[in-house]
Amino acid sequence: MKAVTWHGKRDVRVEAVPDPKIEEPTDAVVRVTSTGICGSDLHLYEVLGPFMTEGDILGHEPMGIVEEVGSGVSSLKPGDRVVVPFNISCGHCWMCERGLQSQCETTQVKDQDKGAALFGYTKLYGQVPGGQAEYLRVPQAQYGPIKVPDGPPDERFVYLSDVVPTAWQAVEYADIPDGGSVVVFGLGPIGQMAARVAQHQGAGEVIGVDLVPERLARARAHGATTLDLRDHRQIGDAIRDLTGGRGADSVIDAVGMEAHGAPIGKLAHNLVALLPQPLGAKITEKAGIDRLSVLYAAIDSVRRGGTISLSGVYGGMADPIPMMEVFDKQIRLHTGQANVRRWIDDVLPVLTADGDPLGVEGFATHKLPLADAPRAYEMFQKKLDGVQKILLEPTA
Repeated sequence: MKAVTWHGKRDVRVEAVPDPKIEEPTDAVVRVTSTGICGSDLHLYEVLGPFMTEGDILGHEPMGIVEEVGSGVSSLKPGDRVVVPFNISCGHCWMCERGLQSQCETTQVKDQDKGAALFGYTKLYGQVPGGQAEYLRVPQAQYGPIKVPDGPPDERFVYLSDVVPTAWQAVEYADIPDGGSVVVFGLGPIGQMAARVAQHQGAGEVIGVDLVPERLARARAHGATTLDLRDHRQIGDAIRDLTGGRGADSVIDAVGMEAHGAPIGKLAHNLVALLPQPLGAKITEKAGIDRLSVLYAAIDSVRRGGTISLSGVYGGMADPIPMMEVFDKQIRLHTGQANVRRWIDDVLPVLTADGDPLGVEGFATHKLPLADAPRAYEMFQKKLDGVQKILLEPTA
């Protein structure tokens, strides 16, 4: 089969690799019909190379048709249409029973001291072959895959793999009061969807912050008030001006370590790529090279007693966080990988509702065949051609 494989910084290729097969009774094999490129994939494209192995198959946002199931899978059959969550969880361990599927104790990557295994995402999370491929082996298929109805296009459901549950959790964790205000930092796919979910759930004011004109325009078109970072020396002051002088009730950081405007962090990222892999991995994991501009802005922008929800990915361990300010303002922080399966019963009815309330059809700005993945990654990383979300179609 053909699959998107990693070969180094900014070097992904579409290559022939062995077809996946059933290896455990709880496996399934899915023929992929649509698969997304995520902002988190750009971390692999850029800075997380020390945790990658040449030839790793990328991708964690797939959906498709079940081709084969193991003897331990009774909930699926060949021909079923499914979306595959990005985290791999069993459904029956202590963590899964408490809605913390991203911490699944069956698939935890204990040798790296990390949570549940993820598709297509580095040694830290199990190095499981990903879904930017023609076929995908799905472990824990007795629980993970989400059956969806035939008929509507893939785009109605493919974002169940990551984007919609991640945004939904970000909004839930933000604990926005009824009719309250929320600021969304970063209007990439997760931030855009978080803004829409917040509006759907009754937020009184949604403020989107970014510096990419196409992203700002898209958020405005869906009802958000937008602030261009380039127009404000102190973004916190601009947010206070819009929220009665106090700051926002809730802030969602949908950026993480891809934040712009932190040149020291950017230099550190580039230097790590030049180091021998084991040393680069240690520095990335321990030295704290994240670009924390957005987190600092979130702490400044939220009102006293408010909540910050972190859905952006952070990777370092030694970054200075202004804990005195966090304590003094009595800020609540809620963060973590999305527990995809936890939110499906809430999300699926919204996606199947008349009128497409979250606007998932048309959410992708670009749909490309799998063979164009190298160009797609470059477009997404450089923000070319107005790209905001890309779907790859292995059967195109």
